[in-house]
Amino acid sequence: MTWSIEDIPDLTGKVAVVTGANGGLGLETAKELARKGAHVVMAARNQEKAEKARRAILAEVPAASLELVELDLASIASIKKAAAQIVAKHPRVDVLFNNAGVMALPERRTEDGFEMQLGTNHLGHFALTALLMPALARADAARIVTTTSTARHFGKPVDPANPHLDGNYDPWRAYGQSKLANLHFALELQERLATAGARAQSLVAHPGFANTELQATSAVQTGGGSSQTFFHNAVQRVGMTALDGALPQLRASTDPTAKGGQLYAPRFVNWGPPVRRPLVGRSRNEKSMTTLWEVSERETGITFDVVAAVADSR
Repeated sequence: MTWSIEDIPDLTGKVAVVTGANGGLGLETAKELARKGAHVVMAARNQEKAEKARRAILAEVPAASLELVELDLASIASIKKAAAQIVAKHPRVDVLFNNAGVMALPERRTEDGFEMQLGTNHLGHFALTALLMPALARADAARIVTTTSTARHFGKPVDPANPHLDGNYDPWRAYGQSKLANLHFALELQERLATAGARAQSLVAHPGFANTELQATSAVQTGGGSSQTFFHNAVQRVGMTALDGALPQLRASTDPTAKGGQLYAPRFVNWGPPVRRPLVGRSRNEKSMTTLWEVSERETGITFDVVAAVADSR
C-alpha cells in the first residue's frame, strides 16, 4: 500500500523543528506537520523568505501553529543562539528534521572556516542536534531525521587529516562527502541512542530527484556551471514535486512502524512513493562513522555526549 500524507497521524501537542523550512522540502514538511496539528519551529537563515513561507502555510492551513527562528548552519555562533532559543521555549522537542543543505558550490568557507558543504550540510546539523539533544531526550519518543542523497554513493568518508578537502576540492566531491556524512551521522547517532537506552531514535531519508530550490540555487551560485545547469533543467522536466520529495522524511518521522537506523527513500531509487530501503556495504562502516563523530566534535568544538544527555533528561 502506498504511503501518503493522509497516513500522517494526528500530531497535536508535538513540537517539530525543521531546518530550511523556508523553501523546498522543508517548506512542504513544515506545512504537512502543521496540517496535522504539530507546532512547527521553522529554522532558517533568510528570515524575510521564512516569513513569506510562514504566510504561505497559513494561507493554506489557517490554524497552523508556526514559529520562526533564525538559524545559519554555516555559523556555530548562530546555531548556539538558535538552539538556546528553541530549548528555552520548548523543553521538549519531538521531531528534528536536519533538512537544510547546499549543493555543488564553488569552494568557499563558513564563518568558522569549514568547507561550506560539509559545514552546512553536516557539521551545522551535528552541532544543532547536540545542542537540542536534552530536549529531544525529554520527549516521549523523539525522532531525528537527517536528509541524505543518492550523491552519498560517490562521496568518500571524511578524512580526519583533511576534512575540508584543502588542495583537493571539487564541488561534487564535496557534496558527496557531505551527504555520506549525513548518513553516517544518522546511523552513528542511532547506535549511541540505543546504547544510552534513549527513547529517541535517529533515522535517515533521501528525497530522490525532486524539483526543489536546491538545484536552482546551485546553478545560480556556480554561475551556471554545466553540471549544475544540467541538473536544474533536468529536474524541472522529470523531477518529482517538492511534496513528493518530502514524503520520505515525513514517513520516517511519523510512521509508527518506522525504527531507528532505517532509511526511507523513493521506491525506484530517485522516483516513486516513500518506502524503507536497505542499507548495506560502506553505509554501515563502523570505523568511518566513529571517525566522523570524532572529527565533528573536534571541528565544531562541541562534545556530543549522548549518554550524558539522555541521563540528564531523566
